[in-house]
Amino acid sequence: MPRFLRPRRKAMPCALALMLAAAPLSAQPQISPFAQTVAIAAAKDDALSAFYAKRNYQPIWTAADSAERRAILLGALSRAADHGLPVQRYDARALAEALRAARTEGDRARIEVRMTRALLDYAHDLHSGVLEPKKIDSTIVRTLPRLEDAQVLTVAEAGDLAGFLGSLAPTAPAYAQLIKAKIGIERQIARGGWGAELTSRPKPGSSGDAVVALRDRLVAMGYLSLSASRDYDAEIQRAVQRFQLAHGLNADGIVDESTLTEMNVPPEQRLKSVLVALERERWMNIERGRRHIWVNQTDFTARIIDDGKETFVTRAVIGKNVPDQRTPEFSDEMEYMVVNPSWSVPRSITTKEYLPLLKKNPNAAGHLKIVDSRGRVVDRGSINFGKYTAANFPFAMRQPPSDGNALGLVKFMFPNQWNIYLHDTPSKSLFQREVRAFSHGCVRLGDPFDFAYALLGAQSDDPVGLFQGVLKSGREQAIKLEQHVPVHLVYFTAFPGPKGEMNYRRDIYGRDAAIYQALIAAGVAPGGQQG
Repeated sequence: MPRFLRPRRKAMPCALALMLAAAPLSAQPQISPFAQTVAIAAAKDDALSAFYAKRNYQPIWTAADSAERRAILLGALSRAADHGLPVQRYDARALAEALRAARTEGDRARIEVRMTRALLDYAHDLHSGVLEPKKIDSTIVRTLPRLEDAQVLTVAEAGDLAGFLGSLAPTAPAYAQLIKAKIGIERQIARGGWGAELTSRPKPGSSGDAVVALRDRLVAMGYLSLSASRDYDAEIQRAVQRFQLAHGLNADGIVDESTLTEMNVPPEQRLKSVLVALERERWMNIERGRRHIWVNQTDFTARIIDDGKETFVTRAVIGKNVPDQRTPEFSDEMEYMVVNPSWSVPRSITTKEYLPLLKKNPNAAGHLKIVDSRGRVVDRGSINFGKYTAANFPFAMRQPPSDGNALGLVKFMFPNQWNIYLHDTPSKSLFQREVRAFSHGCVRLGDPFDFAYALLGAQSDDPVGLFQGVLKSGREQAIKLEQHVPVHLVYFTAFPGPKGEMNYRRDIYGRDAAIYQALIAAGVAPGGQQG
């Protein structure tokens, strides 16, 4: 079994199963063949064994009066492919055929347990994901909202099964929109995709076959209405702009190299992004907060969402695409902001980047103070940097508050073990890049002051005055948020826009590629062939 799949529950045969295996059936006239087989079939799973023992091994699916319950379960399982789930794990068609083929009490008992196992697997997969993300990528550090087996089985036995199954999928609007996009792409693939790849880059005002090829691809992808034009006119240029906006590109309506590359991504590849996005949504099947901060790393943006609507957005810079500097994925709560912050240089940066410089020149990085374990500034001239290594360097480095501070003039804190936060930066030019992965892991904001005003507006009639008053003091000072704000650092390469239109971004860290391969290994069929 692949290492990234959720481990099955450990085998622990129940006492009844052991007794039945060891004793002759003639010594157990009170135990029916059905109950015997259920006990044995369920014995390898603690939850199933306990559940059926409590019921005295009576059926919930295969009894004569269980037709409605059976139909509800099989109906839900039959729609598993719509969600991009591993259909074979709980194959409704196979279960139905096994029910029809059952001839003996033993046959009926085995299908009884199979159906309960299928319910548990389906409920867990649909509610909180097929995979364990940390086993695929150690920087995806989400705590998944896993259901308890006992909770699922209680509903199956006596609750509103239809209502329960209907409530399992994420309720975020994006989930339903992703399902719609998945179905649409699958249909497009069945019709032959988006046509031939583009081989040239026509320019606005030009005419000819290259424009026709561009026109036809834009029509197939849904960015342009049917047209017979051979001219790169204003209508086609607007369609190119719509495509560029949906793919995080500079929206000038000109087919540059980046635009051509994204236009030539086939629908099969976009489908992979959607399948991964559905799984990511299941990992985030949590209460996100009426007001929350949404940082989509692939989009290089930070947004404030209030009651489901975006009320603020700013460009962002995320971690470099190197193993120890990629921004992780997790959720937390923002508690306060620090105005005029000092920068305590992370030890990894101090020892890997600055110590080698200091060995060559003790006056290197003069904007940083050398401090001892008690926070006292140490004279550089008194330190023999050459005798230290990364392992035994006893000092730290700190940058006092200033306009040139690496954190800028404000940082936004949601204390976490990875020491990740949002902050200002003096390096403003990076926000003009399309791909903005330059930091050591923290998230830099393009408009940090406006971000602060938006947050403080919930607790002050004059958020600008409050913030600027602290800023002008020049002193390092924290401003607490009276209501903590959930922060979600996410990584979606496929996501719907405000009007439901699909957006796609590049897989800058390669995380989605790894997740997709894990989904395939788990049994999710590629290319929409899940029926």
